[in-house]
Amino acid sequence: MSRILIAGLGSIGRRHLRNLACIEEHTIVLYRTHPIPVEEAPKLPVYTDISEALSTQPDLVIVSTPTAHHVSVALAAVRAGCNVFIEKPLSHTWGGVDELVKEIQGRGLLSLMGFDLRFDPGLCKVKGLLEEGLIGRVVSIQAQVGQYLPDWHPWEDYRKGVSASSEMGGGVILDLIHELDYVTWLLGPVSELACFAGHASSLEIQTEDTAAILLQFENGAIGTVHLDYLQRAPSRTCRIIGEDGTILWDYHAQQVRWYKAGKDEWEEFAYPDCQRNDRFLSEMKHVLACLAGQDQPRADVTVGRQVLRLALAAKESALTGERVRVSS
Repeated sequence: MSRILIAGLGSIGRRHLRNLACIEEHTIVLYRTHPIPVEEAPKLPVYTDISEALSTQPDLVIVSTPTAHHVSVALAAVRAGCNVFIEKPLSHTWGGVDELVKEIQGRGLLSLMGFDLRFDPGLCKVKGLLEEGLIGRVVSIQAQVGQYLPDWHPWEDYRKGVSASSEMGGGVILDLIHELDYVTWLLGPVSELACFAGHASSLEIQTEDTAAILLQFENGAIGTVHLDYLQRAPSRTCRIIGEDGTILWDYHAQQVRWYKAGKDEWEEFAYPDCQRNDRFLSEMKHVLACLAGQDQPRADVTVGRQVLRLALAAKESALTGERVRVSS
């Protein structure tokens, strides 16, 4: 039986707690900054000091604190000899990131990143179609995502959430970093980017609510990524253009469509019975399989570092108005 520490009990931390309870039996301890029992598990021990929580010697620490605290909590866990599963994004700055990667690698510990869209059936289908070479050489990818920020967590004041605070790591570039992860998962490394971003709406937040990122991939493909906190009808889609066809993914329609040159018709893969939490369950099962030595991480801390490098480069480009080279 594994001992698991969940550090941070916001919405995603509580989701991981519920999913762990559904999968199999574990010994679970909790860390949060205030000693309030968790509604989902009122009898579980709650620590308010990370050192005391780590003294329980967990096999795995799930880092689901606000973004600004990811690295400090993960470093403490790794130095205590714990494997780590870190929610996205890895951090909001570069401080401590290389040190964390070095500590994990030097100690031979397991690390995983919370890029849950890698477990979406539609994106997995897209990945498979690309690996088959269905549409030939890819020349372009267009990804976009948007949702009205006050609708994300309607039970709380959006103006007081992490998304509204630059100090806590909010803003669409970091909040919606999934797009930067999955486009590189599908097409490979980026060599250069440019970005326009800013606060374009009347939302009462300190952070950018809109961003447009232009990507040059090492394989020659060109990509665009649009992110916003504004769309009243939530939207998340991707279009991939190849020399021999096109692939379309629509997250909310739960559908992948593709067109192959010469066939003159669209084909479709739909997954209407998939619930949002299904991919988080799949992700957690994957984490536990990796912990048991039965699988290899789909995304480890080095992937998290590279995706963060893209996000921070986008922020730099938006600030300076210049293109930014991205090192691998």
